[in-house]
Amino acid sequence: MLLAIDDFSADSFMVKGVFSFEIGGHTLWITTTHICLLIVVLTLSVFSIYAKHKMQKASEVPTGFQNALELIIEFLDGLVKNTMGKHASVFQNYIGTIFIFILFSNLSGLLGLRPPTADYGVTFPLGVLTFTLITFNKFKYQHVSGVIKGLMSPWPFWIPINLIGDFAVPISLSLRLFANILSGTVMMSLVYGLLSTIAYAWPGALHVYFDMFSGAIQTYVFCMLTMTYIADARTVEE
Repeated sequence: MLLAIDDFSADSFMVKGVFSFEIGGHTLWITTTHICLLIVVLTLSVFSIYAKHKMQKASEVPTGFQNALELIIEFLDGLVKNTMGKHASVFQNYIGTIFIFILFSNLSGLLGLRPPTADYGVTFPLGVLTFTLITFNKFKYQHVSGVIKGLMSPWPFWIPINLIGDFAVPISLSLRLFANILSGTVMMSLVYGLLSTIAYAWPGALHVYFDMFSGAIQTYVFCMLTMTYIADARTVEE
């Protein structure tokens, strides 16, 4: 995800280079996406280590941080179970991880960061990871014969269209998340860039929508579609 890019102005909503270095005669840039992504990952890593430490000393009657942590876990486990049913136990950790990562990345705009998910170089790998899990489970549970049968449904000449539909999954998943988060980033950049003289206090209401509401909705949509696709891939017709 190292990109050779031009320098952008301070008011630009595009990815900007922070510093560069030379490798093999090529100039590579560390961008704002790399920095913000590192902050998000480090923050979640520290939170995870602290949460594990606290849960090792958990009390029977939860209070404070333990209570909040158990509520989060129960919510995520319930979400996966209600969507994936008997397949939930296998994917609870994975779905919980990407849910928290995407949500915190989307909300990082409230902290003055440029959301990593506003970069297609972040959302596309997430889509590819989901596509890989879908394909793996499809071949594992439906076998080659079932996959071929699915591609030929409802008619054999439908194979090209079904193939396009399958390969469109990672693109549609990643573009939906990327475009919605980027649009919020663009809007807030325009507000601060064009209305800087009067942009006091009231932009907070826009942050509530673009960063919190829209960010939470897009996290939910991405994870719901991921669970639905994977559960469908593990379903074998009787």
